[in-house]
Amino acid sequence: MRALTRRAFLTTGVGAAGALLLGAYWTTRGEPVTPEAALWGADPGGFAPNAWLRIDADGRIALRIHHSEMGQGVTTGLAMIVADELDADWATVQVEIAPAEPVYKNPAFSVQMTGDSTSTRTSWDPLRQAGATARALLVAAAAQTWGVPETECVSASSIVTHRPTGRTLSYGALATLAATLPAPTGVRLKTPDAYRLIGADLPRLDTRDKLTGAAIFGLDVRLPGLLTAVVVHPPSLGATLVALDPAPALALPGVVAVERLEPDPASGARGGVAVLAETFWQAQRGALALAPTWERGSGPDLSSDALRARWAGRADEAGRTVFGVGDVATTGATRVIEVDYRLPFQAHAPAEPINCTAEVRDGHCTVWAPTQNQDATQETAARLTGLRYDAVDVRTTYLGGGFGRRLYADFVAEAVQLAQRSGRPVKVVWTREQDLRNDLYRPATHNRVRVGLDAQGLPLTWEHTIVGPDYMVHGLPTLFPTMLPYSVPRLARNLAASLFGTGAPLVVAGRKAIEGAGPLPYTIGHVRVAYVADDPGVPTGFWRSVAFSANGFVVEGVIDEVAAAGGHDPAELRDRLLESTPRLQAALRLALDRAGWGRVEPGRAQGVAVMDFQETMVALVAELQRVDDVWRVARLVYALDCGRVINPALVRTQIEGGAAFGLTAALKSQITVRDRSIVQSNFNDFALLRLDEMPAVDVHLIDSDNPPGAVGEAAVPVVAPAVANALFAATGRRARDLPIPAEAFVHPGGAA
Repeated sequence: MRALTRRAFLTTGVGAAGALLLGAYWTTRGEPVTPEAALWGADPGGFAPNAWLRIDADGRIALRIHHSEMGQGVTTGLAMIVADELDADWATVQVEIAPAEPVYKNPAFSVQMTGDSTSTRTSWDPLRQAGATARALLVAAAAQTWGVPETECVSASSIVTHRPTGRTLSYGALATLAATLPAPTGVRLKTPDAYRLIGADLPRLDTRDKLTGAAIFGLDVRLPGLLTAVVVHPPSLGATLVALDPAPALALPGVVAVERLEPDPASGARGGVAVLAETFWQAQRGALALAPTWERGSGPDLSSDALRARWAGRADEAGRTVFGVGDVATTGATRVIEVDYRLPFQAHAPAEPINCTAEVRDGHCTVWAPTQNQDATQETAARLTGLRYDAVDVRTTYLGGGFGRRLYADFVAEAVQLAQRSGRPVKVVWTREQDLRNDLYRPATHNRVRVGLDAQGLPLTWEHTIVGPDYMVHGLPTLFPTMLPYSVPRLARNLAASLFGTGAPLVVAGRKAIEGAGPLPYTIGHVRVAYVADDPGVPTGFWRSVAFSANGFVVEGVIDEVAAAGGHDPAELRDRLLESTPRLQAALRLALDRAGWGRVEPGRAQGVAVMDFQETMVALVAELQRVDDVWRVARLVYALDCGRVINPALVRTQIEGGAAFGLTAALKSQITVRDRSIVQSNFNDFALLRLDEMPAVDVHLIDSDNPPGAVGEAAVPVVAPAVANALFAATGRRARDLPIPAEAFVHPGGAA
């Protein structure tokens, strides 16, 4: 893969004579579309402008991918969609990440961003259309060249063949003529039996570059005159800087400047002190030499223990009904189960530390960022510099993990401000301590669930109350301005951000907080899911699978408790209640079969969990094994119906990665608060899953003709409940709090 920047691509690619450029566009809010010629630079021989696809006269095919590559393989998977419809020679395909332009917006959000497992789902149809339209133009060009009907011409591996005579022309040879032809309407898309690439386990396009070190991540950006900045953020929530002596830092070798950074609410940047130096380690030494004085933020003491007590006291409030069917007050229940489940705040902790490089020079701003949100990056840079959007160039590098953290632009704001002040390019690099203590965390919640059982032990009523913050409340004010058309004046954008900052709780009102809790996939006649808003001021945001990760643990844990109370096998109960959700039922049955449910050897125990995650049906059987009187997670057996599978190998690796991510949150990590400060500081107290703790992961995919579903996050929500349910089967202990403590896995009567 060529991870080219926009400028690098323009200088190396558009000079080739004879290129076919083809665009397939969407804009959902009426943005003025940048002329395609401007997207690709100078007009290459008068050919039509392009958004997604370029074919050079030498036969090389360049594809622009409008989503960020953060390890999920999106640059390979999306390229396969275009190339298959194009009948391209896969060996000639090269890929780059698209620049920030309206044409590349994600239609799910009207923002150019990568998140919510939407990359393939929203790109499937547009990219197929782009490839098919290009193929039709090339075939038409060949037919015109030979003076034959188009029906006599076929395409394969970047070659058009005239069937009656065997004559051939390469795509490169046809590019110039094809670019002069009018784009056809209503092009024929391939039927699944004609796919050559889609459905194949093709190697990733970026593997070689990552193995050789040629791949450029954010930390790898190098520029002449580059300064590195380390930022010291406020030590507690809401603290402000009141005094600073920069002399100790400035006295150290390599330190160039010490700058105060004011909070920037529009981007979420929290302010602090930045030390700029010639190298990272010099900047880090300078930061450690400072002794800034901070004023504690206003408000009451904030701690995780106090929040637990407060939220437990609010769990009986009526709250706001966000989802409901039937009447949970109905009579007829012979038994009522009431249980509380609690989840902590969670950090993202991507492998690549938070970083961003910016340069502001000669009326132009360039930002190199491992970002999931090109629009937020461009919006932030334009606002802070006062430049027009077309004067802000966003160059997306590879991302060393994202998980939702890089959807925000607080770190972009820091780099842009420092570059503007210093007059030199600046790379901001956060330490792991700054990362963990200045994250936008997965919300902590307290959940109270009451289930009424009928005489057969089946759920008759289901009432779930969620207490805690909604992750959209903090994120919406930052994200909303990026959704507006470019034509909206900056003043109006700032006003919109301000209004959403105060009105977000009313706009959101818990609708995102109940994801995975309602509607339920199960057939239960009377359901109420309520939300009690209680935002303590801990910054929250998108986290891999967002609220599904929390609510999946609650729902699937309680369903297991219902099964035990009613005397049902937990798998059989789920199967019975999923009769109206046949795709999920089929996934459950496949997982049970492949895991050998009910046929495990002594010393092993199994638990199950299922979820409809954004049109992907996922079922998981977790298997524990007893080793020296301690139960360990030995195997995870997934079954998925995720619609049309583009590249099965990519799906499997995504599920494996999601399993590791979910297991870490289930067994190891959490974020706690004490005296308005985040307690955790590094991997010594924010533990990650270790290699010897990773179980075997079996992934079984169900063939489907449905459009592609969500994959990147689908594995996460079912991990914790499946493991917790297996733990109950092994020990009789119910885990209703995450992370599950290690002592819970000690066999009753055994020693740790």
